[in-house]
Amino acid sequence: MTNTVLSPPIPPYQNLPIESQFYQPSQFFISAISLGTTTTVTTTVDMNYVIGQLVRLIIPPQFGTRELNGLQGYVISLPADDQVTIAISSVGMTPFTTSTARTQPQILAIGDINNGQINSSGRINQITYILGSFINISPS
Repeated sequence: MTNTVLSPPIPPYQNLPIESQFYQPSQFFISAISLGTTTTVTTTVDMNYVIGQLVRLIIPPQFGTRELNGLQGYVISLPADDQVTIAISSVGMTPFTTSTARTQPQILAIGDINNGQINSSGRINQITYILGSFINISPS
């Protein structure tokens, strides 16, 4: 007897789990935050964000700048490979501090804003793009 797999639905043993390292943009750990009329975030490794990307900050209480926790903002510049400037005013907030806490501060891409042009010009062939969407870069 042969084992024939029918699709759909895909059996659970064939539905491979999503592996975050195969998708861009990604989540990164924060090493420093510069406060001001805009907020500049420095991460522990180089980022793959682009200008216009919507991001969210997750700041545990041990790292200060707790006011930024959960805030969302758009990337407005990329001063360095490991830095991103976000359109969030952080004037007057408590400074960012380092900690040995187990839960590290993170910057996360938000991929569900679903805006952008999707061939809205009738029959004209245009590139479909949606800002904030995730790109599958898996090797398979």
